[in-house]
This record gives sequence, structure tokens and C-alpha cells, in this order.
Amino acid sequence: MLTVHHLNNSRSQRVLWLLEELGVEYTVKRYERDARTMLAPAELKAVHPLGKSPVITHDGRTVAETGAIVEYLLDEFDDGRLRPAVGTDAFLQCRYWLHYAEGSAMPPLLLTLVFGQLPTQGPALLRPVLKGVAAAVERKFVGPQRRLHVGYWNDHLSRNTWFAGDAFSAADIMMSFPLEAAAARGGGTDRYPHLEAALEAMQQRPAYQRALERGGPYDMRF
Repeated sequence: MLTVHHLNNSRSQRVLWLLEELGVEYTVKRYERDARTMLAPAELKAVHPLGKSPVITHDGRTVAETGAIVEYLLDEFDDGRLRPAVGTDAFLQCRYWLHYAEGSAMPPLLLTLVFGQLPTQGPALLRPVLKGVAAAVERKFVGPQRRLHVGYWNDHLSRNTWFAGDAFSAADIMMSFPLEAAAARGGGTDRYPHLEAALEAMQQRPAYQRALERGGPYDMRF
């Protein structure tokens, strides 16, 4: 049996979506973030030493990290629908975006979240200073980097139906989280029409909707 150790409002939503696209039977074990710190609960450390999600268990194996999980599930269950044929340009694009999603796309968005929360997390007397620091980092580094990447996605999608070309693939599932994060807390995507269209197309897929039903409420604005 395949079990997804699913944390609310997290990257593990993509694993549920992938499994729904693949038509694989699985169970969901849910974990809830701490309402104050928004961190994962300690129980996840019983599954993997880092206590992070997503994690899956399958046939005695424990697999962590979203990209590694996606590749594992594709190797186990995909019949060629969600990963293009090896040796094609589409395959190279799929592999690139699958790894880019976490390796390059998410750091500016994560920094946006961290520095956005910084002024409210420190001691009251230091909050004006922390607010100034957060604003300076956003203005000089995080904001420009975030806009660089979001513009890059929009430009790519202006010339391609999906991230790996004409066909929907696992690359789109992986890139959905950065797109949703950018839309929710990265300044929005209203100035990027190709991103908005892609995100709408992703969220309208029946498998995406089924994954929401399995995983529970999903809010990127925390």
C-alpha cells in the first residue's frame, strides 16, 4: 500500500495530484501545522528524520523530497502520459522544470514569506527596525529575484502550451506550487497573463480537484 504523509498547505498537495492523474490507489495520513509557528508537527519525525512533508511510504520504502517522490512515482506507475519519451526535447524540458521548481523557483518565494513575517515575529521594541530590514531586503534583492523568475515563467508559457511543450506533464504538477505561491503571496500574477491562464488550466483539471478533496483545504496565504 502507498501512503502519502500529507501536511496541510504544503508541497505534498502536488503528490496527491500526481497520484490522481496516474490513477494510483493510495491512502492519506494527515498532519496539521502548528497554528502559531506554522511548522510541521513532531509526529512526522517518526516517518523521516527531518520531519518534513511530503513523504511517502511504499512497499517498505520511505521516499522524501517532492522531486524525488515525483520521479519515483513516475518510474513505478507512469505509462508515458506524464513524462515524455527519453531522448526528446520535451523530456529534457520536463526534467528541467521538474527540478527547477524547487531548486531555483522556490527560494525567492520562500524568502518573500520569511521576510514578510519578520516584522511580526520579533520583540515589539525591534519591530520598527525589523520592518525596515524586511522592506530593504524586499526592495533590493527578494523582489527583483522573484520578478525575474515569474517573468521567465510567463515568457516561457507565451511560447508553450505547458511547461514541457504541447502536452501536460509532471513538470506542470511540480511548477503548480511556485505558481500558486506567486499568486498568493508573491505580488500576484495579474500582470502575467500566460501564468494566470496556465494556473487556471491546472486547477480545472479533474485530478487536481480530486486531490483537493483527498487532501483537505489548501491555502497558500499563510
